[in-house]
Amino acid sequence: MNYWKQALSDWNHLFREELLGVFKDQGVLIFCLLVPLGYPLLYAFIYTNEVLHELPVAVVDDCRSTQSREFLRHLDATSDVRITAYCADMAEAQELVKRREAYGAVCVPRDFSRRLARGEQVAVSAYSDLGGMLYYKAVLTAATNASLDLNAQIKVKRAGGTTAEQDQVAEHPITYQEVSVFNPQNGFATFLIPAVLVLIIQQTLLLGVGMAAGTAREQNRFRSLVPFGRQRRGMLRIVWAKSLAYLLVYIPISVYVLGVVPHLFQLSQLGRPADMALFMLPYVVACIFFAMTVSALVRNREMCILLIVFTSVPLLFISGLSWPSSAVSAVWKTIGYIFPSTFGIKGFVAINNMGAPLGDLRQEWTMLWLQAAVYCLTTCVVYRASILHSRQRLLQAWQAARLRRRQLRSHSTEHV
Repeated sequence: MNYWKQALSDWNHLFREELLGVFKDQGVLIFCLLVPLGYPLLYAFIYTNEVLHELPVAVVDDCRSTQSREFLRHLDATSDVRITAYCADMAEAQELVKRREAYGAVCVPRDFSRRLARGEQVAVSAYSDLGGMLYYKAVLTAATNASLDLNAQIKVKRAGGTTAEQDQVAEHPITYQEVSVFNPQNGFATFLIPAVLVLIIQQTLLLGVGMAAGTAREQNRFRSLVPFGRQRRGMLRIVWAKSLAYLLVYIPISVYVLGVVPHLFQLSQLGRPADMALFMLPYVVACIFFAMTVSALVRNREMCILLIVFTSVPLLFISGLSWPSSAVSAVWKTIGYIFPSTFGIKGFVAINNMGAPLGDLRQEWTMLWLQAAVYCLTTCVVYRASILHSRQRLLQAWQAARLRRRQLRSHSTEHV
């Protein structure tokens, strides 16, 4: 009974110490509270517009005919681009693109009208600044739509003597409806922000726990992850006390990041809150134990920033969201299994954006629980090794001090 009472007292002491450490350490406070509170808002504000409209483009009309002007009017009427400059040649248009006064250029060839009059096919050149893929999409979509509209008018004129219904069939022999499944506005924020929000939880945990570990090593004279003390004798009580302290902090943080922020910016939220909560629980637990395992590599407070910050973009690609999983090599897919974010992003996007029930995500949910169990085991191994190291160093220091005292007494006796 005394053992369990002492164990509970030690656990309570460690839990309160770790929880207070989150709020007392400015570095940990920034990464565990301020960054999760502010960073999602920053990302969501950047992509508030969702879709790129009225992209400035320059045009070169070498034909200067009625039909070429008609094509350019169709181009300017699209919602994707806006003609801001009429250039004498492509060199002038390229200079505007270089100065970022335009993000694309469209060139109508000199023989545009003559070839159309002959019934020949003519090519219109469209150039785009590939500094951003959305620029390319806007210019290409606008040029394609303008070409389709002008093609339909040319077909009707050439048919001649037809009824309005026949003209409509000639313009559009096959009608289609564009349906953007799970992203009705074709927005970049709806596509990207959910994955970034899930990744923020993992990365801030890694930074916060890593900085706390660096602080512990700096304050410990033996540079050990777990300093030796009466309340730090049990490995399990240390691991569970620390992990539950971080879980208590990150439950409201996760609700804010994954629930409140998408609602504030009116992002797609189709999943049931219960399914989302049940799925994200093993994700947060896996992230906590993963961070505690990685913290064994951190020797000082600044080292965790060097180890972790640069991994954010690669992890986003490995997740299979911003880059297709089919195009990711087997090596990188295998590396992706190490990180909870790989399965967390897939599952959260499926539930939040597509309304998938938890039963459809058995594989991702199971893998997250498996990662939580594996990283709990590795955390126990790491902390056990640290405890043994602290005991060994303390024993060595005690033996060295005892030897010095003997030498001093022996020297004093000889002197007398």
